[in-house]
Amino acid sequence: MQTSPGYSITVRLEIRDRPGTFAKIASAIGEQEGNLDAVDLVGTAKGVKLRDVTVECRDEAHAGRILDALRRIDGVKLVRWQDQVFRIHMGGKIHIANKMPVTSRAALSMAYTPGVARVCRAIAAAPQRAWNLTIKKNSVAVVTNGTAVLGLGDIGPAAALPVMEGKAMLFKEFGHVDAYPICLDCRESDELVRIVKAISPQFGGINLEDIAAPQCFEVEARLKSELDIPVFHDDQHGTAVVVTAALTNALKLLGRSFADLRIVMTGVGAAGVACAKMLLAMGAGHLVGVDRAGAVYEGRTEHMNPAKEWFARNTNQERLRGGLAEVCEGANMFLGLSAPGLLAADHLARMAEGPIVFALANPDPEIDPAEAEKYASVVATGRSDYPNQINNVLCFPGLFRGCLDARASDINQEMLLAAAGAIAALVDDDHLSSDYIIPSPFDRRVARDVSRAVSAAAVKTGVARGWESEEAVLHHWVE
Repeated sequence: MQTSPGYSITVRLEIRDRPGTFAKIASAIGEQEGNLDAVDLVGTAKGVKLRDVTVECRDEAHAGRILDALRRIDGVKLVRWQDQVFRIHMGGKIHIANKMPVTSRAALSMAYTPGVARVCRAIAAAPQRAWNLTIKKNSVAVVTNGTAVLGLGDIGPAAALPVMEGKAMLFKEFGHVDAYPICLDCRESDELVRIVKAISPQFGGINLEDIAAPQCFEVEARLKSELDIPVFHDDQHGTAVVVTAALTNALKLLGRSFADLRIVMTGVGAAGVACAKMLLAMGAGHLVGVDRAGAVYEGRTEHMNPAKEWFARNTNQERLRGGLAEVCEGANMFLGLSAPGLLAADHLARMAEGPIVFALANPDPEIDPAEAEKYASVVATGRSDYPNQINNVLCFPGLFRGCLDARASDINQEMLLAAAGAIAALVDDDHLSSDYIIPSPFDRRVARDVSRAVSAAAVKTGVARGWESEEAVLHHWVE
């Protein structure tokens, strides 16, 4: 496994000022296979220099071995060290900022009492004016109960908060959307639905996140039917959109079609079911899902739920049974939405020549990408330190930007397909290659094009709404 900024440490070293000492430090880091990222001179004193050395590691155990190696160097004192990831999380990663300064009595009178009462009365008379006169028009709630966080599982709402903060950062950075982390200490679906409905008046959309299957299906379906704002479970549909976009381009590169693909999928949870729906909508002709009980097929009773029963009815038309090794036979695509290490070289050897491998378990994929590349024509992962990162940030900021701009009441499949098409179209024929099938999250065209495509699809499908113009609202009390 490669080193990653996600496991970077900064070490403050007091170094005896004599030739060759820093070379020993660099050698020690290299011998431990760390990546020396940066060296900064902090200060000097008679006979010593104080330097901060930043090193990328593979994991926490690897960082520990590097620290031990540095402690053993003659003439070097390890003063202190810090994990860079923990450092940037100190005090949280987001904050609220005012749009105007409150530095005078006049400003206070307009932003708060007495002026604010006039705006309250205007909204009370016509509640839709909240879209223009409050933060609603640009606000999304990022809601979780912490039952399925990343690949960590059920770690609870407090431990989920750093992920929700990160999500809010990405909404703002890429979609200019103000997102608010909402971590709820509740397990029952009825309670989740009740609380989200209760807080919904202030938001223009709801992004559900890291809620375990099958509960996530029920909660999303109920909220979609009971609220008049878009509700989106990113673990389902964000993943499905980006997978569809990336696969569209992989097939284009290889001269194949969705219809002739034989797809094997591990993980038939939230993301797996949503991906299946989108791939089938794109014309996928053969898809088999595998979970801990083996292949999913109609009539299976072990480890089933309503979502898996839908999956069983609509996939695996040949009724294949057995484990991953059996269903891999002759397949030309692997889609991993499960857990590290499930896919082995033996599985790939059973597949058709030059398969497509999307190993998306995060942070560690189903197979080491370097191993997969020995067999595969195209490899994608969920990690940022490998090519072809399948990252939901390509979808959700632009998707919600488009929904808010259109004041959409729902997110439908046409809008999801439009988002996938917009993402795929950003990789043109001149740049399409086996290690570039999906644009970078830092390509600023992504959110722009996705938002435009989603807004257009909302209008086309009749879920866009028009309220009073801002000019009409501003002149409400003048009339």
